[in-house]
Amino acid sequence: MARRRIIAGNWKMNKTPSEAVALCAELKDLVKNDAVDVVYCVPAIDIVPVAEAVKGTNVHVGAENFYIEDKGAFTGEISAPMLKEAGVEFVIIGHSERRDIFGENDILINAKVKKAFASGLTPILCCGESLALRKAGTYKEWIKRQIEWDLTDVTADQVKTLVIAYEPIWAIGTGETATADQAEEVCAMIRETIAEMYDAATAEAVRIQYGGSMNAGNAAELLSKPNIDGGLIGGASLKPDFGQIVNA
Repeated sequence: MARRRIIAGNWKMNKTPSEAVALCAELKDLVKNDAVDVVYCVPAIDIVPVAEAVKGTNVHVGAENFYIEDKGAFTGEISAPMLKEAGVEFVIIGHSERRDIFGENDILINAKVKKAFASGLTPILCCGESLALRKAGTYKEWIKRQIEWDLTDVTADQVKTLVIAYEPIWAIGTGETATADQAEEVCAMIRETIAEMYDAATAEAVRIQYGGSMNAGNAAELLSKPNIDGGLIGGASLKPDFGQIVNA
């Protein structure tokens, strides 16, 4: 069975609530494609207005982060039940900016993946290598280890519904893009890792995105590769170009 394509926008720390609603209106007719899962992963403060703005459309709402406890003395954090009630279906976990800027390690990321599943949210689990690891030629071992750590004690049935986003850190927001062949090489290796950890059926079901300066110009080539099932889009998700990526 063919895997359903998933194109997700990661808005990062952009758009006030009113700007977010305006962007939803601008993109509404451009992202219509019933053959693709379209997700807007938006800042926490934008979730409620965006969920309202996309009602009745083909767009799903995602969050960019959350914390592993349901409630309590965790100033500044947001919980899975809060996201769920607000209309969120997907949540980005382990983005390189969370790992690098905010010090999130694989133990926390693994806990977040398990918590997301327990709460009825679908994780978009990010992995990827730095430029130094790419140049050293050890990037495959690094990413394989990330996947193994981050999916510790996660079941095969859960992994079948998971979304994994391969994002080479050197290509995020830099305008540099992995070539379609470079991206396919790593996405195929991720699928092989899932097959080793679980089985062939699980590996066949899991959806793997490429993220890292995917845009209207290169999306079709990247998405033509057999192991690339979608994209996690940064800058281009804030522009009309996002519609061209959804329909690439």
